[in-house]
Amino acid sequence: MLSSSPAADAANRAAVESLPPELDRVLRDYERAWRAKDARALADLFAEDGFVLSDGSPPVRGREAISKAYSNAGGPLWLRSLGHATDGDVGYILGVYTHRPDGPLAGKFVLTLRRHEGGPWLIAADMDNSIAPEK
Repeated sequence: MLSSSPAADAANRAAVESLPPELDRVLRDYERAWRAKDARALADLFAEDGFVLSDGSPPVRGREAISKAYSNAGGPLWLRSLGHATDGDVGYILGVYTHRPDGPLAGKFVLTLRRHEGGPWLIAADMDNSIAPEK
């Protein structure tokens, strides 16, 4: 279980995994779009029929709906991969996120990815949830 205590944050940072460049691009482009509050650029990272499954929100499907759902979203975001795999034209990245480069863990995510005929990886589903602070 991931927690947000200082010791747990340090351990989780140590578990960060390097990604192949084509997968790392997905995370870096996501960060840039989120920080810029650019809902259209964020939606363009998704497959046309992609899903967003966010903590406390109903499912959102499709680029247009994703762009609308993210129209007022964004801000500081740093994504870190804890694991990934690909097989042909499908893959996933699982990881954690923070709101400051060295800040406490704010949440965790799984990105399910797919691509067509060697094209760029697109997000088929983005599932995330926040980590409650320890009491």
